[in-house]
Amino acid sequence: MRVVYFGSGAFGVPTLRALAERHEVLAVVTQPDRPAGRGKGLSPTPIAADTESRLPGVPVLKPERVNEADVRDRIRALDADAWVVIAFGQKLGRRLLEDRFAINLHASLLPRWRGAAPINAAMVAGDTETGNSVITLAEEMDAGLVLGQSRRAIEPRYTAGELHDLLAEDGPELMLRVLGQHVGGALEAEAQDESRVTLASKMSKADGWIDFAQSAEACRARVHGLTPWPGVGFELGDTVLKLRRVAAEAGNGSAEPGAVLDADGLIACGEGALRLLEVQPAGKKPMAFSAFANGREIAIGSIARSERPPC
Repeated sequence: MRVVYFGSGAFGVPTLRALAERHEVLAVVTQPDRPAGRGKGLSPTPIAADTESRLPGVPVLKPERVNEADVRDRIRALDADAWVVIAFGQKLGRRLLEDRFAINLHASLLPRWRGAAPINAAMVAGDTETGNSVITLAEEMDAGLVLGQSRRAIEPRYTAGELHDLLAEDGPELMLRVLGQHVGGALEAEAQDESRVTLASKMSKADGWIDFAQSAEACRARVHGLTPWPGVGFELGDTVLKLRRVAAEAGNGSAEPGAVLDADGLIACGEGALRLLEVQPAGKKPMAFSAFANGREIAIGSIARSERPPC
């Protein structure tokens, strides 16, 4: 097939590579280069960087506004059989999409977790399963017809960053299957059940808190669901840390939520306790809690605190 790819984020890189191996990618449409890093120099999107290094013959378009008439006309003039959209960052307008077969890969089992941060939302909510959905594009975000899905268990040890990478690797097989069914005339579309819709809002630094009054399992889900970004911040004694990896344990001896139960990083929760496995001091790299605690006096009974910003 002849394909135009729309995408910006790293999530779509494995699928773009698979499309280039199996089909003909006519062009890649991505976001413009943006300032990044300490020097604020312009950096390409992960998709642009990967295309320019691996597919040097494929044109890369970087429009500020993809729906402007000249951009729209240039894209529509390409003789493509399908448009594949993954984490592009701009809404494709009705006039751009008119009479085109355009499909989107989304990292959730729709209709659960429509929106910008479906992986984080699924993990914070304590879901035990997620996956990918390929859908048609619709006027409302992520509300298109479901053309195919893949499933993956959410293991307690996963962080959101790790689950992101696993789902990204699951994307190519699902996308190629849907495209194959389209070519063979065997593609079936299913409307989403609007009564089961949940929304996954965009995450921000303000989400980086934890409530130790919740159960240890809920605390674990929040920490892992917000790692690596925005991360869950808390204070242990006079040190500000981010929690990076934890484990839920049973029993807390009826201690006050947030109380330090032992020098190995066991924190009382409303139900059970949270074992700190990996932390990140301000301005430093993540490290095992044992390495952080080495040479420090961890005050048993002191209270770890994490402030939730006021609404």
